[in-house]
Amino acid sequence: MAQFWNSTYSCFTFRKVDLAPTIEEYTALLRCLRFHVEKIYSRAVNTPTFVKRLMNITGMSEQWVATRVQQKGNGKCIPWENLRDLILAHPDMKKRVDVFALSVYGLVIFPKALRHADEVVIDLFD
Repeated sequence: MAQFWNSTYSCFTFRKVDLAPTIEEYTALLRCLRFHVEKIYSRAVNTPTFVKRLMNITGMSEQWVATRVQQKGNGKCIPWENLRDLILAHPDMKKRVDVFALSVYGLVIFPKALRHADEVVIDLFD
């Protein structure tokens, strides 16, 4: 049975049908409707810095965010522990929900750095 499974199936393939979501399906699933699919791979010219995007999402000060940002490999990220603390103690309920959703994106949907939400996930989320 194991040999049959390995030869016939893979992560996003069932028999010979590719089940991997397309860019269009990801944008719909993640409710990123402001993206233009034909321009999905291009970056905007004046994007805010990583710290500014985190400040916008969390509602925290620049100093708070800057002290928690870490360098992992060739990108920046924020540890899960800091996000968890915000989820539990943030005074603004909307920001709590935003930080919780960001944590889900970073830890479950697009995990890159173990126990961290990285710059790419925060860029997509913002």
